[in-house]
Amino acid sequence: MTLAAAHEVDLLIVGAGPVGLFGAYYAGVRKLSTAVLDSLEEPGGQITAMYPEKAIFDVAGFPAIKGRELVEQLLAQAAPFDPKYLLGHQAVGLERRPGAGPDEPGGTFAITTSTGHRIVTRAIAITGGIGTFTPRPLPTGSEYLGRGMVHFVPDPAVYADEHVVVVGGGDSALDWALMLEPIAASVTVVHRRAEFRAHPHSVDLLRASSVSIITDAQVSQVRGVPDVDEVEVTVKGDDEPTTLKCDKLVAALGFTANLGPLLEWGIDIRKRQIVVDSMGRTTVPGIYAAGDIVDYDGKVKLIATGFGEIATAVNNAAAYLNPGVSAFPGHLSDYAPEPGEPAPTASPTA
Repeated sequence: MTLAAAHEVDLLIVGAGPVGLFGAYYAGVRKLSTAVLDSLEEPGGQITAMYPEKAIFDVAGFPAIKGRELVEQLLAQAAPFDPKYLLGHQAVGLERRPGAGPDEPGGTFAITTSTGHRIVTRAIAITGGIGTFTPRPLPTGSEYLGRGMVHFVPDPAVYADEHVVVVGGGDSALDWALMLEPIAASVTVVHRRAEFRAHPHSVDLLRASSVSIITDAQVSQVRGVPDVDEVEVTVKGDDEPTTLKCDKLVAALGFTANLGPLLEWGIDIRKRQIVVDSMGRTTVPGIYAAGDIVDYDGKVKLIATGFGEIATAVNNAAAYLNPGVSAFPGHLSDYAPEPGEPAPTASPTA
């Protein structure tokens, strides 16, 4: 889908991760025309980019659901309301037009994107997670990225019978190591400290697994293997350097986040987090935010939390855009597709 130079919608959702996709559903429930904007080429945010095959355990009603399946279900849930998706485009400029305020909700915003598109909207919901994220590089071996070294593990099947070295001590590093253990020939985790930053339960699972653990050590050298996309890894700690057999090297050292142009939108942002009130409102009337990008006292960063926040934000945006209308959406069974209607597709218009 290519938006016109001045495509107009009631609500623009900036961020197509799980929270943004659920927001598209609620916007449809409230009869708001909606566009969803994201800098990534596919919907799903970090889940799609980093761990589509990883099981997620903290979504209500699902004992476990793979990231890819969760994204598919969220797209299918919103599909009957026909939100428009603009993927691979970053929100850049923001122009506030006269009347955008609590007393005159008829005002609009004009958003320009990194590709020159322009979207005119009556309200905005920011669900950008941690913003634009960039993997932290290994100090060595960057020339082998994509040729034996990766930052993400979107498809574990390609690691079957491979010798894998995972560098890092956070949740992603341990999650990928545990996910690959049953299918890889071997998995080794290298971490520069003795203590891991990952969730304690994941650390317990790692220590009880067949994964080899090397701590207080760092990768000191990465060498390519001629004619194949493989590398050899030298690990150096207090002892003599050790060379590890390595078909695939996963550099999971975390990410640097960049809020980019959002910093210029006049929103109150503190320590890289957007400040919101109990309605999900930012300090700019007509702009709301939800998910990991927002903070307040007692905030717990979970997908489940984000779902509740975006439902609150979108419903309050609906009341803001239509004075006199309640923020409460009513009984959602009233919005279910009629029996016999075609099943919605899970694929967005791109």
